[in-house]
Amino acid sequence: MTRNPMPLSEARTLPIWRRPTTLLFLMAMAMPVAFATWSALLNNFVIEAAGFDGSDIGWLHTVREIPGFLAIGVIAILLFVREQSLALISLGLLGVATALTAQFPSMGGILTITMLSSIGFHYYETVNQSLQLQWLPKERAPQMLGWLVSAGAGATLIAYLAIVLTWEAFDLSYSFVYMLSGGFCAVVALWCWLAFPAFRAPHPQTKSFVLRRRYWLYYALQFMSGARRQIFVVFAGFMMVEKFGYDVHEVTALFLITLLTNIFAAPLLGRAVARWGEKKALAVEYFGLILVFLSYGGLYWFGWGVAVAAGLYVIDNIFFALALALKTYFQKIADPGDIAPTAAVAFTINHIAAVFLPALLGYLWLVAPDAVFVLAAAMAGLSLALALMIPRHPAPGFETVFAGRALPLAAE
Repeated sequence: MTRNPMPLSEARTLPIWRRPTTLLFLMAMAMPVAFATWSALLNNFVIEAAGFDGSDIGWLHTVREIPGFLAIGVIAILLFVREQSLALISLGLLGVATALTAQFPSMGGILTITMLSSIGFHYYETVNQSLQLQWLPKERAPQMLGWLVSAGAGATLIAYLAIVLTWEAFDLSYSFVYMLSGGFCAVVALWCWLAFPAFRAPHPQTKSFVLRRRYWLYYALQFMSGARRQIFVVFAGFMMVEKFGYDVHEVTALFLITLLTNIFAAPLLGRAVARWGEKKALAVEYFGLILVFLSYGGLYWFGWGVAVAAGLYVIDNIFFALALALKTYFQKIADPGDIAPTAAVAFTINHIAAVFLPALLGYLWLVAPDAVFVLAAAMAGLSLALALMIPRHPAPGFETVFAGRALPLAAE
């Protein structure tokens, strides 16, 4: 990277392959190849290599989420490292740690390497969200965020296709697949470091802790999103292996269908957010999730089969793509200089429940798996109630339906 950052306004003079949006797309494609491959193989790997049960998988995800809870530390790091540099360093760490995952097939080894990959993932995600909101214009942000989701899904699609087509045919090992996917992520991070100049956004970011009263609804939605997401991430995939006996290539095939759906759905959902507004988009997401989580419970109450479970998994992911509306809601209400520090604070808030919820629910899972999904439905209901407090046209001073534009913009 160049020592003197290039103003964002001058980046349009660069060839397309060196512009900020291209960098965002490359990072958006590299990260999910490593993370999604890790996720696709994880449940089978930990069960076969270390004999994990529901409690063990809960503890694994609790450890994985600790760096997310500590994402507020990004603010301190940004005193010494540029956001763009931190994003690429974190992306490289994620890639290297993913590549080494299968080299430690024990409870302690898996927890340790998971912690390292999680530091890379969560610090990357924190800074990447900040860069997206700073580099993308407000009027185009929903559509561009939708395309970024689609690009990530497309890159992961290629990885999943390779696993589905070759896992059994060539008797692939966990070590080989983790090495390949993690190595790809690390190489892309290195290329981005060498090929792109450092970019300077027009608004300098506050390099201190920011917790503003007028952002309270955004904080609350982030907290509920993190708590609810943990149930899906930790237990929905685990259920497919434990209850229905999915093998690696079958889990990956399910992820493949989900990706194909997101490739086409994400840009349309981004356009829908731009047209509907954040309030309606999030309300649709949360109402749909209530129905999905209750239906997960139905798998245990009514004995529904694997086809229903797979369908629910795909639908769940479609609703999850609407979460980009939460990013654009914050972009509309935030002071421009608050984006980086608030992204770190919000990421920490998002992971408060993640630190203890997987471990606690792991014990509940052992006796009543259906109750875990009922709890998730209740969380989605509370999220819906919060989403209805978003105004049709959010802006500074008009962050909720209870706020008026006459309020001081910097009220804290």
